[in-house]
Amino acid sequence: MFNFKCLLCNAKYACHFILKKMPIATFLLHGHLLNGLVLGVYEKEGETDSFDLTTAARSLDDAVSGKLSELLKISGPALKKGKNRIFYGLHEDFPCVAVVGLGKNNAGVCGSENWDTGKENIRAALSAGCRLLQDLEVSHVEVEACGDAQAAAEGAVLGLFQYDLLKTKKKTKVTTQLHGSDDVAGWEKGILYGEGQNLARLLMEGPANLITPTAFADTIEEKLAPYSERVTSSLHFFWVQSQGWIVEQQMGAFLSVSKGSEEPPVFLELHYNGSPDKTQAPLLLVGKGITFDSGGISLKPPSGMDAMRADMGGAATVCAALVTAVALKLPINIIGLAPLCENMPSGKASKPGDVVTAKNGKTIQVDNTDAEGRLVLADALCYAHTFSPRAIVNAATLTGAMDVALGSAATGVFSNSDWLWERLHQASVVTGDRVWRMPLFQHYTRQVTDSQLADLNNVGSSRSGGACTAAAFLREFVTAPHWAHLDIAGVMGNKDEVPYLRKGMSGRPTRTLVEFAARLAQEA
Repeated sequence: MFNFKCLLCNAKYACHFILKKMPIATFLLHGHLLNGLVLGVYEKEGETDSFDLTTAARSLDDAVSGKLSELLKISGPALKKGKNRIFYGLHEDFPCVAVVGLGKNNAGVCGSENWDTGKENIRAALSAGCRLLQDLEVSHVEVEACGDAQAAAEGAVLGLFQYDLLKTKKKTKVTTQLHGSDDVAGWEKGILYGEGQNLARLLMEGPANLITPTAFADTIEEKLAPYSERVTSSLHFFWVQSQGWIVEQQMGAFLSVSKGSEEPPVFLELHYNGSPDKTQAPLLLVGKGITFDSGGISLKPPSGMDAMRADMGGAATVCAALVTAVALKLPINIIGLAPLCENMPSGKASKPGDVVTAKNGKTIQVDNTDAEGRLVLADALCYAHTFSPRAIVNAATLTGAMDVALGSAATGVFSNSDWLWERLHQASVVTGDRVWRMPLFQHYTRQVTDSQLADLNNVGSSRSGGACTAAAFLREFVTAPHWAHLDIAGVMGNKDEVPYLRKGMSGRPTRTLVEFAARLAQEA
């Protein structure tokens, strides 16, 4: 037993130092919420039952006369990667100390895994430590950097997020701060990266009756309001009673998807002028924004249809990435485009076999109204070219075939540019939110250009290679030399694959898009 004082009323209490399931009342001394601390330990090289303390853990160990080391030795097997311990009453400033296993100290970029293992270990470990303290209703947690303050901050922010806005009982709101003064800039950067992904998760998780096209656009505008001097936005509506902007732009493919819904479509356009050179060609980010996808007349089966509230994940991730780029003050010009609408069945909805005309004049035979994402993106990609972009990157929860191909391990990338692919890949290695290149063979193009009634068919002539034929369809609306299509259907949600994300919508690959933009800004 150790004696320690309540931090607020100075009363002395004794507490067991290792009690994983101690009642929460034990830590509410005289009704006061206590501070928590998350520290890391490494597996000792060449030894199976030993450990190395991080710099911060060693400092605390010295402050308590070696008690931390002693407790780690007697509390069970050495902490492996992903494992943890909680110690109580160890230090008067931190009555709750979570110690987490970081794995090997020398972990770095792994070629076979295509990520930085050390960064991923930090994110996963510190996320777990913060959640442990949150479960104890500790409201303020200090987190050590573990050698990478940005990764530590990302792990903390991403791990603590839970969508409970509509629940009466909510998780304890936890404030986090860096323990010590090591790399405050990296910590603050990681906070913004994590909050960016959480914004995408917030939008994707929200029910479709609340996150309508208009509500989605309003949310993004609200997030950008503090930066109005550097960002301009436009909401382009189409109302049945009038000839709107979308009609004037001749976006027949986009309108064909939206007309089955009572909700009006919105084309969200965001301009961030971050480069000192105002003539710099912008990076174009385009996101599919189907705020609910019933499949239209080609109705989806009811099982799992509720998840189609997140079919605007492409728009959520690119808009959240732009918001983050603005918050980071990246010296780059970015334009974000999000065609937002619902895909619903009604007497006004498109029917299989209908032919529509896209903005570039190409006609499209719509044989499957559930292949709607490529239709809204077709017009958005055509519009993107009017800005003479430096590069175009679009993101979309486009095909179930991509989920079958890669699962949740990586985002599938189809690109006509080795230059663009390499930069996306390099960014994903840093963030741990991986990308994997997929083929754009003419073999797939022939399957979508073989149409009985029009220039193109919105589905391939075969079920095979569905993600590839969808990408080939989009390519028919691209003339820019640097374009990449990110099919994020497989990474839309998280069960337990990414340890620092709770179950639910993932917000992937927001951080990879931000890191890509940050690296592109450095090349300017």
